[in-house]
Amino acid sequence: MDRPRLQELLARESAEATRRCPRSQDAYARADHLFGRVPMTWMNKTAGPFPRYLATARGARVTDIDGHEYVDFCLGDTGAMTGHSPAAVAEAVNRRFTELGGSTAMLPTEDAEWVGAELTRRFGLTRWSFSLTATDANRWAIRLARAVTGRSKILFNSYSYHGSVDESLIVVGPDGGGAARPGNVGAPCDVTLTSRVAEFNDLEQLERELAHGDVAAVLMEPALTNIGIVLPETGYLEGVRELTRRHGTLLINDETHTFSAGPGGCTAAWDLEPDLLTIGKAIGGGIPAGGYGLSAELADRLLDRADLDLVDMGGVGGTLAGNALSVAAMRATLEHVLTDEAFAHMAKLSERFEAGVRAGIDAHALPWSVSRLGARTEYRFASPAPRTGTESAAAADTELEDFLHLYLANRGILLTPFHNMALMCPDTTEQDVDLHTEVFAAALSELTA
Repeated sequence: MDRPRLQELLARESAEATRRCPRSQDAYARADHLFGRVPMTWMNKTAGPFPRYLATARGARVTDIDGHEYVDFCLGDTGAMTGHSPAAVAEAVNRRFTELGGSTAMLPTEDAEWVGAELTRRFGLTRWSFSLTATDANRWAIRLARAVTGRSKILFNSYSYHGSVDESLIVVGPDGGGAARPGNVGAPCDVTLTSRVAEFNDLEQLERELAHGDVAAVLMEPALTNIGIVLPETGYLEGVRELTRRHGTLLINDETHTFSAGPGGCTAAWDLEPDLLTIGKAIGGGIPAGGYGLSAELADRLLDRADLDLVDMGGVGGTLAGNALSVAAMRATLEHVLTDEAFAHMAKLSERFEAGVRAGIDAHALPWSVSRLGARTEYRFASPAPRTGTESAAAADTELEDFLHLYLANRGILLTPFHNMALMCPDTTEQDVDLHTEVFAAALSELTA
């Protein structure tokens, strides 16, 4: 890579972003009462000197306050996989909040059973409970796993993503043992006291960690996502299931991002058999929602335990969890928006996106790779594609990533700011994908000139 050339191009695109977005720049400068000048500090993870400010969003399009429209392949980093404000969800939410009233009355609604039954159809787990985020679903699943096994530790894959769960912020260190993930803020204790870690696609390392006999559950993504897509090698997931069963350890699949694989995520697409499953983001169609599913056997074991307070102070609920508004949004999303037919459409577009990216990479003989998981596609600055989270993290190139993201944004295309991920929604079109292919190819031509 010609670094001086890259830095020159990055500076040019950054200046162009500033020129194009004066209102966003001004709004950011005036945000004195926000921690980090944004509603949540991760919004500063954006290419350029300031974030673009949202004005409107519908389907696969967003418009910023400077009046620029973008084809949105970020889609709220999966939170808007339905597309922005889908009509069916908007109607259901409006009916619940305005016509019927009572978004949070601490009373169940009949929609909840419908959602539970549909999630069972899709994922196979037969008992469901709801949260507002996947992070909470993961926290509560961890508590249940510890309670039912009597074990204290949870095992994660290095550089997996499970929200802000304290236990999950562990990576494989240089010596092969567990270490705190770099950048962790205010850890309550040494993460190795609560957690174990193994590289994705490494069954030998997993078996060594499980052999200690203190792991209540393996909480994992069936494919790594937030560090770039890392797909499982042949036999790996089957090996994980066999090892967890042999060592009396529960298996929790976090399908929050891997839901892109199909209507039932990787669990259905690859015929997986977890004991618990967590999910969030997309299932609410943009309304905060999440949940976890349990096997019937595990649910009965927990409910039969008289010593567990699952009703009041047991740490597995929140006042707004399972509220009527979120549940109405989940039903509308699953019934009318993220249907089996929609996933087929989204996967086909993702194949087209992958082919366009691969053609650009091949045209310039770049040592990069591209991976796809259903409706989700991502490229990495490494070839062959990384097989572990640590390898994928090592392939990061912030300057290069920022240039590509700014180049695309200045020409009306948004990717996920955390990495090079593009997600399709039901409203994405072939023309949207082809626009990205064209602009991406132009960026590579400038980069390699």
